[in-house]
Amino acid sequence: MNRSREILAVCMVIGFAVATTAFRINPPTVSTSKASVAGSLNPTAPMLAPRSGHSATLLPDGRVLIAGGMRRNQDFYKSAELFQPTGEMNQRRVGHIAVLLASGKVLVAGGWVGQGGTDSAELYDPATGKFTAIGKMTTARGRPSATLLANGDVLIAGGEKQDNESLASAEIFHASTLTFQPTGSMHLARISHTATLLKDGRVLVAGGYASSVAAGAELYDPRSGTFTETGKMGSARCKHTAGLLPDGRVLVGGGSDSRGWDRMNTTEIYDPRTGKFTTGSPMNDKRFKLPDEAVPLTSGKLLVAGGSKEAEIFDPEDGKFVAVTGQMDERWHYMSETRLRDGSVLLAGGYPNSDQATAQTWTYRP
Repeated sequence: MNRSREILAVCMVIGFAVATTAFRINPPTVSTSKASVAGSLNPTAPMLAPRSGHSATLLPDGRVLIAGGMRRNQDFYKSAELFQPTGEMNQRRVGHIAVLLASGKVLVAGGWVGQGGTDSAELYDPATGKFTAIGKMTTARGRPSATLLANGDVLIAGGEKQDNESLASAEIFHASTLTFQPTGSMHLARISHTATLLKDGRVLVAGGYASSVAAGAELYDPRSGTFTETGKMGSARCKHTAGLLPDGRVLVGGGSDSRGWDRMNTTEIYDPRTGKFTTGSPMNDKRFKLPDEAVPLTSGKLLVAGGSKEAEIFDPEDGKFVAVTGQMDERWHYMSETRLRDGSVLLAGGYPNSDQATAQTWTYRP
């Protein structure tokens, strides 16, 4: 199965100003049940077109930029919308990165443009609603990871140069000069991995695959510009999710131990103090093709959604998962998750087991 089938999407932007009406839902009735404590998931107004594998970025004014992707296999988009049309990207792309910079602009780069990746990059300016092409990345990359570092630069790692050609290389986007520069390479080529910014400024890269699915993890140190191998996970996994916990540890969960449709519900927790992974509580459902980052809630808990009809909450206090009230109608893969300014989370798009994305959205409310 090629990457475009795995990550199909349509590109749009959802305006938060509209979301405050279209996505407003009455809060759930207070009760003492665990399901009520975990919050609720409800369908909300659909997007203007189906999409999956897109990016979703919360802008400083509260709107959400959803950009890139495809409607179906090889049907790529370059349009972007805020419920009303806004500027188009210069390149049709899916499986790209989108990172909000300190300037308030959004870096959009890489992704697939067919059977291969692209090195093109552009900036979206919310003030003008336009995308502007900037200098190219050092390497074409489909579905790399992107991590906003403490100094405002962006670490871009791995991905695929073309179908079945995973990359170990990494590069830094310098926000001050809008330029890309190579940095140290990972010890393993990886795609469908996770990259999590730790509290000390380092980045934990875990899992993914090249010729095989990886259990190994590495740490990127921005001060030295190098990757160092750290403890291995108990299970090899790719297409999983990861989230930073309030105490600085990292939850890694779900995914697949193969490049097929095998799903996992196992989790592991990485402790940067020891450099080791320990087994965590299992999720309620097996899921893969998840958003790379589990959404951190204001309560310190993590929301895990995608790859399943249900969403669930991880509570670091007792180390367990609780399913939230309400379900989606399908196991939507490669959907997007965006925490809004009121603490709710917008879930948008994705695709089931067929070659067709959805325009549906849901709102999680704690």
